[in-house]
Amino acid sequence: MTVREEIEAREAAGLSRYAVISEDSAGRVKKEAPDPVRTCFMVDRDRVIHSKSFRRLKHKTQVFVAPPGDHYRTRLTHTLEVNQIARTIGAGLNLNLDLIEAIALAHDVGHTPFAHSGEQVLNEITGNHFRHSENSVRVLTRIEQHKGDSGLNLSAEVLDGVLNHSGYGQGGAYAATLEGQVIRIADKIAYVQHDIDDSIRAGLLTLDQIPTGFLEVLGATHSQRIATLVIDTINHTRQLMDSGQPVLVESGHEVERALWGLREFMFETIYRGPVCQEERNRAMFIISSLYDYYLKNPAKMSPLYLQIADEEGLERAVLDYISGMSDAYCINLFKDIYIPQSMVPDTRRVFGY
Repeated sequence: MTVREEIEAREAAGLSRYAVISEDSAGRVKKEAPDPVRTCFMVDRDRVIHSKSFRRLKHKTQVFVAPPGDHYRTRLTHTLEVNQIARTIGAGLNLNLDLIEAIALAHDVGHTPFAHSGEQVLNEITGNHFRHSENSVRVLTRIEQHKGDSGLNLSAEVLDGVLNHSGYGQGGAYAATLEGQVIRIADKIAYVQHDIDDSIRAGLLTLDQIPTGFLEVLGATHSQRIATLVIDTINHTRQLMDSGQPVLVESGHEVERALWGLREFMFETIYRGPVCQEERNRAMFIISSLYDYYLKNPAKMSPLYLQIADEEGLERAVLDYISGMSDAYCINLFKDIYIPQSMVPDTRRVFGY
């Protein structure tokens, strides 16, 4: 028996009947020989971590574009916080933590530069056909490369969880697995709470401005609110598991309503507020300008995107190219293309200035 088979046997014997057992995965589009040590979901997690799109998350905006200071969240630190919260919920529900981690680490690799501002402008450009969750799946299945082939060839359950992690409160589809549903709620718990923390740090929000009713339910501090949401989600979902009712990973009604209200408060106060709106206008101008530029100058893109242009059309290639950029790379390209630069050599050091 291989090490992987031992792990799979422990999963089958010890995980909840609602969990996905690695051995029962629906598999990959392209069949592969099993790894001798790692389960399929462990392999998926490792491929995501070693991907370029995952590394670029450290230079992609969470809420505020290039804020001063080192302590604001980035898209990468958001991803790590989602992973931590999701693993805690998953452990409380006795689900497959390797599958949870693979989905958590992959869920935002399709985010654009400048966060939802970038997503908004690309959505407008494409006629309401761009969603970061769908783009994450495209990055994982088309843009990233593995052993010379397009895509990382991840398991079906991971891709399903990534596709269905978004759309909170919008009646969107749920992931087919409870592990994927864990990511959906963990994502909301993470970003609402850490965006409050960053907004307070930026001086754009005070705790006194937050409606007291939400704080009375969830807690006055960052850690209290996360703990309340995590514990309530575990307890409520376990009750559903024990009752024999259809199971969705969710918190109880009172806590759910408080999280929803807090999220709406953040949209009204911060996400659609004057500071983010000003940043959004600038970001949209940069992305729109670059999109127009590469439509007119496709040869300036790297070979992968020229191949996509040949196979799927130029608009698709430009969309893929820009959506994968980090904030800093996007800004620097804009400067290089559109900001005049002097061609006169700098002689100040020669003449002692």
